[in-house]
Amino acid sequence: MNRLLPSKLAALALLMLPLAALAKTTDRNQPMNLEAASQDCNLMDDDGKCRFTGNVVITQGTLEVHADTADVFRKAGQIDRVVLTGKQATLKQIMDDGAPMNAKADNIEYRVAEDTIILTGNYTVDSPKGSNAGQRMVYNTKTGNMQSGGDGSRVRTVLQPKSPAPAPAKPAAGKTEKK
Repeated sequence: MNRLLPSKLAALALLMLPLAALAKTTDRNQPMNLEAASQDCNLMDDDGKCRFTGNVVITQGTLEVHADTADVFRKAGQIDRVVLTGKQATLKQIMDDGAPMNAKADNIEYRVAEDTIILTGNYTVDSPKGSNAGQRMVYNTKTGNMQSGGDGSRVRTVLQPKSPAPAPAKPAAGKTEKK
């Protein structure tokens, strides 16, 4: 058995940590599991790319990612970006408030230093608060700012109404309310 295998597996797990930014806060402390038909990776280089191909499945807590290909790019030993591709790549997670969020796109790119996720190619994002669909969206994971469209294509957004507040209790019939 290769004596370096345990350290390589640990390094591989560290490569995938940026995907945790997409997940529920407590998911970041959960073990990450990655499955693929194959991988091509040199864990000894500080710069480079690891590629996972063939029915890629990444899970960590409530986060579930499916893609045809996952590319992890490193610069100076740090994760620079993660690119998920497929027809379509999908993300599912439970948000901190307990609400589900589902996203899919032909290409999902997470830029670590910029705290941005870029969804391109027939993307949709759905949550109980609403949905957004189009050809390109840039989402800032720190600020929550979302920009979509601007490329000549149409963007479709549906905003769900806020749940109505419960009506105040009415006095029982025949009784009057004292002021």
